Amino acid sequence: MDVVSFITTETGDDLIVSFAIGGDDDSLELESLTLIRTPKYERMLDDWERGVKISFGGNTNEDEFLEEVHFDEKTATVRLKSDATTYELDIRRVDRREVKAMCEVLRKMNLDGRVQLSGV
Repeated sequence: MDVVSFITTETGDDLIVSFAIGGDDDSLELESLTLIRTPKYERMLDDWERGVKISFGGNTNEDEFLEEVHFDEKTATVRLKSDATTYELDIRRVDRREVKAMCEVLRKMNLDGRVQLSGV
């Protein structure tokens, strides 16, 4: 399970949730796991190109789309699932305001119900 140091969110033309992974006491290195959706421009895309894209460590697989999000507030964990990968995140270090913003943006990203949300 990856430990998240903080979460940043954006709402505008792009809807973004970015998890900063790492940055523990032994290391200052962080990697980003980023979810991005641009509803404003999706109408110009084919249906199979629409949805929440996943980028990890700067590598974006244009064909990897978010399918499921499970947030367990009790254990402070988030599971993100695509057709290719499952990411398990420990968000105990994250400020409650950041968690609340994450949930709000994830709900906005799911404007067409493509992502199965649980606990969000």
